[in-house]
Amino acid sequence: NLLAELAGVERLAALLLYGGGLRLLVGLRLRVKDLDFERHEIIVRAGKGDRDRRTMLPATAAAELRPHLAAVERLHQADLAGGLGRVDLPGALARKLPTAALEWPWQWVFPSAKFAEDPRSGETRRHHFHPERVQRAITRAAKTAGMSKQMPDRYLIHRTELIVNGPDLRHIFGNWIIKF
Repeated sequence: NLLAELAGVERLAALLLYGGGLRLLVGLRLRVKDLDFERHEIIVRAGKGDRDRRTMLPATAAAELRPHLAAVERLHQADLAGGLGRVDLPGALARKLPTAALEWPWQWVFPSAKFAEDPRSGETRRHHFHPERVQRAITRAAKTAGMSKQMPDRYLIHRTELIVNGPDLRHIFGNWIIKF
């Protein structure tokens, strides 16, 4: 079971990718405002074909997201106190909503541990996780789980054998399985 071999934030990212059917970069570019815990939904903005869509927020991931987001919010507050905390905004939003880049809802769900200089603006800010962080964790977990195949970026979207001998879909997706 690949998911059982993952831990920490990489496991949480993989749960969102797998349970929500998200591509790697789409999952890493999620903002806090894209998670709707009440409706158990993830709002995917500018996904494949540059379209917005809604997908399910897996119950297992939602339970693990709450403490993760609390830690991310503390990190954001510390960044703000240090005169940082701005996030890159899509399109013309930075010009239309100048303070939005500092607001909690616009922050990344998976912020980088380090600051970096934005090459376009020259600002120092946190970006989202680098995709290699999750890719490497999945590759290590696959080796540990005895899977010999190469793990492509979209592996978690289409695979159902990940849950063989692991939690069933009702555990991962919660009550959503009934609503389909």
